[in-house]
Amino acid sequence: MEVIESCESVYKLNKYLKARRDDVNAGVPGKFLHAVMGPDISDVGSVASTIMYAFYLDETLKSNQLCTVPVINMKRAKLDSHAGLQWLLRSCNIDLSSLIFIDEIDLSYYDLFGSLKLVLLNCDKIPSEQEALKEAIVEVFHCTKSHSYSWVDSTTVRQDVSCCTVIAEKFAMISPEILAGQGFSRLLLAGILVDTGNLSNSECTSKDKYMATLLINGAGRYGCNGLYHILKYKTHDSSDLNMEEILRKEFKKWTRSGKSNTVSSRMLTPNIGMSSIGMSIAQLLLSHDSTSVPEIIHFQKLEKLGLLVVVSGYYDSQKKFKREILVSAESSELMKNLLRFLNASAAQLPLKAVHQSGLKDEMRVFEIDKVTSRKTIEQLLEEFLSASNGYY
Repeated sequence: MEVIESCESVYKLNKYLKARRDDVNAGVPGKFLHAVMGPDISDVGSVASTIMYAFYLDETLKSNQLCTVPVINMKRAKLDSHAGLQWLLRSCNIDLSSLIFIDEIDLSYYDLFGSLKLVLLNCDKIPSEQEALKEAIVEVFHCTKSHSYSWVDSTTVRQDVSCCTVIAEKFAMISPEILAGQGFSRLLLAGILVDTGNLSNSECTSKDKYMATLLINGAGRYGCNGLYHILKYKTHDSSDLNMEEILRKEFKKWTRSGKSNTVSSRMLTPNIGMSSIGMSIAQLLLSHDSTSVPEIIHFQKLEKLGLLVVVSGYYDSQKKFKREILVSAESSELMKNLLRFLNASAAQLPLKAVHQSGLKDEMRVFEIDKVTSRKTIEQLLEEFLSASNGYY
């Protein structure tokens, strides 16, 4: 690992992180907890933007009434399964002990006493596990569309692919010298590269590319291509993992809100899970030979999912990026309803059926005939969950 020599900007960032960690450990006396939190899929871009936007707010607000902290929306123990993210944080000299993970802070305690102010970052809707905290939201930053939180005055709608692009631009406007630090710029650059697929995403904007160029010092001896491929390799290396570990490595789950766990309610509104992998679906199914399909179904049952969607992103032999999905439904009827919904959304997610021998009607494989982000697939699954009652 190339660990960057500590720089002034990372020193300042770590000093901030430690001070806020100490404040939280002391219970944040006499202040509002101003928590910056992203989606519950904590990938490189989400974690980098959570840390950096919290730091930016702390630097610019300068409020004695607010304790502004980044809250990483995953359990600390799960960091060990995110090799790419862990490598990035260590290579940038970020003090991991000063980071605050979701299992290390009781946000509901602060909400109970009216002292929580929540900044929702890089998503349109608060994750289902934190739904009870929604009335504490005071800002939505880098959302893709209008949100349902009518009381929120501060909203930043996404115009660029990467949230880190917008944050880097903000730092460039108030303190451009801070971007000269290699570790500081690497954290932002890595977020931009991963979010935009190494600047190759069809939605990638000129500003994404410009900010990546401005932050190129962060790539070090690897260069942008090298840094991106290191992150992708470390994120998706699954050679030593069993099927459950592969599916759980980057896993998100949407559950029925306020529904009883009866057969009828399960049919009306299924729990949905999404696993992201860095290999082709064919490679996934071949990885454990004849046991692959039963192990996928076992994982689906273990998580009590009506639908499991495995989203594959990889480069083929011609270095072309490919996106595939495997859909496993608990019934053929549920599969038909999902496909009917996706067919109506073909402009966003054009699907091309892929024949895979040995699969029953409840498990299908598709190639996505367009460069599509995982966020787009997430949003469609959320919409299907919301609309499920209308499909029965």
